[in-house]
Amino acid sequence: MIKVLVVEDDRDIQRLLRYNLEKEGYGVASASNGEEAVAVYRREQPALLVLDLMLPKVSGLEVCRMIRSEDKHVPILMLTAKSTEVDKIVGLEMGADDYVTKPFSVREVLTRIKTLLRRAGQDDGPSHPMAAGHLHMDPEKYELRLGGKPVDLTSKEFELLKILWAARGKALTREDILERVWGYEKAADIDTRTVDQHVARLRNKLGPEKKRIATVKNVGYRFLQN
Repeated sequence: MIKVLVVEDDRDIQRLLRYNLEKEGYGVASASNGEEAVAVYRREQPALLVLDLMLPKVSGLEVCRMIRSEDKHVPILMLTAKSTEVDKIVGLEMGADDYVTKPFSVREVLTRIKTLLRRAGQDDGPSHPMAAGHLHMDPEKYELRLGGKPVDLTSKEFELLKILWAARGKALTREDILERVWGYEKAADIDTRTVDQHVARLRNKLGPEKKRIATVKNVGYRFLQN
């Protein structure tokens, strides 16, 4: 049984999510504050977290950061009453995979959860090692090396590089990258500048190989293999 950890200090919302998740066949663990969330996560090792942003004791952003330092891959769906672009970007930068603003539809939350779990269980791109210049990537091991030395990438940076690399020189739009890396549809309410920000950070980490991620004017980005 797939287990979901619901971290929400509003008991009514917590019960509502538990009821509907259990109806869908999920196992549910719960926590009402940030300290409890980290403890329950470590004990239960859930397949996904539904994490409220505004929590007592330890904020949802801090919980997200702490869990990401231990596990780069577990999907995190963040819930919040805040809806500004800055809030969303901060949540995503801390490692959240998706974002739902309160008040929300339970059906929407369930759909987002299913999408994140499906993405976590599927391989987006090749699984065999790839090489270009001084870069060597092993998708199965989630490793990237530059001149034989490991490069520390976030999960989003790794997925971004992998899908660009797997496109074999084809340009990908920012919207396509958002959908494939973050799971958003084109009409989602996240700004495409998030892609640009991740590309900028990724380029910085690639050093002399940063030019392999080329900007395609008015389109997006592509990876230069030669």
